[in-house]
Amino acid sequence: MSDHPHASQTTKRLALSLGLTAAFVVIEIIAGVFGNSLALLTDAAHNFTDVIALGLSWYAVKLATQPAHAGKTFGYHRVGILVALVNSTTLILIALGIFYEAWKRFLSPPQVDSAILIGVGALAFFINLGTAWLVKSGSEHDLNLRSTFLHLMGDVMSTLGAVIAGIIIAFTNWNWLDPFVSVLIGAFILWNAWSILRQSIHILLESTPESIDMDSMVSALLKVDGVRGVHDLHVWSLNESLRALSAHIVTDDISISAGASIQQDLNKILAHEYNIRHATLQLECEGCNGNILFCNISQHQHEHTEVSKKTAA
Repeated sequence: MSDHPHASQTTKRLALSLGLTAAFVVIEIIAGVFGNSLALLTDAAHNFTDVIALGLSWYAVKLATQPAHAGKTFGYHRVGILVALVNSTTLILIALGIFYEAWKRFLSPPQVDSAILIGVGALAFFINLGTAWLVKSGSEHDLNLRSTFLHLMGDVMSTLGAVIAGIIIAFTNWNWLDPFVSVLIGAFILWNAWSILRQSIHILLESTPESIDMDSMVSALLKVDGVRGVHDLHVWSLNESLRALSAHIVTDDISISAGASIQQDLNKILAHEYNIRHATLQLECEGCNGNILFCNISQHQHEHTEVSKKTAA
């Protein structure tokens, strides 16, 4: 999202989706109350979380364009991940609330106005489909946008289910279908929310990107001419598409210019094969340091503390 023209287009689409969704939430709540339909009220609740999700996503995209500074040396790329975490958590809470309300209606199914359910559900389907289409662009590589897109696609599926339930109720008077559709909606929401929540936590814990095979990467780095070893290796993500790496590279006792050539070759491999375009490589000769591939930061901190204590004494 550092591309400002693209970010500007994205924020405009998010703002339009936000306005359409907020207006429809009011309509759907009124229709759900008058039609006595849990499916419509369920969808209205989900749509309200979409309003929140769209608002947060809009803010995150705007904020991500801000440049890095002394207080935020990596910029604001993680804001989108935090928004995805909030969005997925609210989705899970909404799904649990849906299951609770559906269970109460299973025990005592109320009469449902199928005409309102069908009419409002059909209108909601097209509005949700339109807003989802507005947000889809860029969601493939942006967890923030994808969490919002899944919010909206959940609405597309739920409103389609509400329309189908309304048609069947009109012909059969099976009012239990209304809470049944709500359960299906809740399960769909929960499934997608868990996926986004898991990915958000994975990134916030600075875990290795799932698509990177570390053994394969180390082997590729060791094949570079002049590289004798790799240790203290870390790979993490700032957001879903922006990856970073730091590593100590063991070489012969060579000149700075020769070392720069090795670094350039390593950066080419990391960028082209692993999409890592922010790499910090520390070159050192053999015997200069340890050789643990994945360094134990807490152990280093302990050693530093012990040295500080001895110095103070």
